[in-house]
Amino acid sequence: MHLTSINRGDAERLGNRKSKTGIFKRPIDEGVVITQTGIPHDAVCNKKHHGGPDQALYLYGEADYDFWRRELGRALPPGTFGENLTISELRSDILAIGDLLQIGAVTLQVSAPRIPCSTFAERMAEPMWVQRFRAAERPGVYCRVLQGGPIAVGDEVSVVPYSGERVSIVQMFRDFYQKSLDDATLRRYLALPIAIRSRSDYEAQLAQRPTG
Repeated sequence: MHLTSINRGDAERLGNRKSKTGIFKRPIDEGVVITQTGIPHDAVCNKKHHGGPDQALYLYGEADYDFWRRELGRALPPGTFGENLTISELRSDILAIGDLLQIGAVTLQVSAPRIPCSTFAERMAEPMWVQRFRAAERPGVYCRVLQGGPIAVGDEVSVVPYSGERVSIVQMFRDFYQKSLDDATLRRYLALPIAIRSRSDYEAQLAQRPTG
């Protein structure tokens, strides 16, 4: 498994929206130095839902891209889905929360699945895109940066499985759409190194439950 593209975006307008978005990522030729907040000079406009140390980088795999190329019948160059790193054999259905990805000296930790939003749908301009993306269960992964450093296209990528309980990224993706998760499931997630946005949501759900 290797790094096939490094993608970075500027703040741009999408359609008639007043606010700008950083979803338009384009491959860059040179290597970059990964930091705790991701790729330097990569635009993150909606900081309520995107970016931050726990979701510093979004990764998508060529295997999942190949599925969408067949499904949509069109070219999808690296960066189309707004990912920072495109990786040759990365598969959403195999990775789990807490898994480590090693790229040279850089260590990333899987923290969350990508949840499709209206910005993503408008960028793709495909009918029922959010529903189709959900049904396909190929969300890609967000990662936090445990160890930064230089990376370049062609670098080998290896996976170190999480040493604790394994919960697949696809399972977390499915559970996002459940109206309510039971206490045991919420505590199960809270014991994992999930992203802060999910952690805050699950903690709030537990806090609202009766304790008697």
